[in-house]
Amino acid sequence: MGLLDGLRAILGSRAEADAGRDADPDDLFGMSTAYLTMEADLGYDSLDVGALCFSGVDSSDFRDAVDEVEAILEAGQEETGTGFSVTADDHGYHWVILEDDDPEDLITSMHFAADTFIEHGYGSRLLAAVFAYENRDGPAYWIYSFRRGRFYPFVPRSGRERDSSAEFTLESALDGELEIEREKEYWYPLWPSERGTHPWE
Repeated sequence: MGLLDGLRAILGSRAEADAGRDADPDDLFGMSTAYLTMEADLGYDSLDVGALCFSGVDSSDFRDAVDEVEAILEAGQEETGTGFSVTADDHGYHWVILEDDDPEDLITSMHFAADTFIEHGYGSRLLAAVFAYENRDGPAYWIYSFRRGRFYPFVPRSGRERDSSAEFTLESALDGELEIEREKEYWYPLWPSERGTHPWE
């Protein structure tokens, strides 16, 4: 499987059909306190980057929605300094990449972007939001599934291995601060096709 293969299946329509609650962009604000817990209690440093993944639609109306997202983020960039870029990967998924060393500004910008898609009627095209951290053992991510309305941890290691122990530790530590995905089958790993080729790397 290549980059994000199966993402649509796991974070897409099947996930939505099985979801117990609707996704809400306001859930992203849960990361505001999660950042503090990750750093102070668990020893993870923020990588000051987040990413919003969405699937595209070949229409001028959808292009207008993307243009408005970019315009909002550009205006916000002047006020908050949150850098951004919009890119596509080789598998047809699109990404809004956000960079800011202030977690509050990073989360707020991501919320604006997600909310704009929803206001234009393209909430169903939103797939995932990614928040990146690292500690001495390597990177760790919190991923929000818009179809499930839940967060789950992803801790990759070399050789396409996952550090399940670290993921369970994160799940336990952040339970109550984040809406955690209880069904582990939806803890979908966002493996890159090659090391270092995640859209946000």
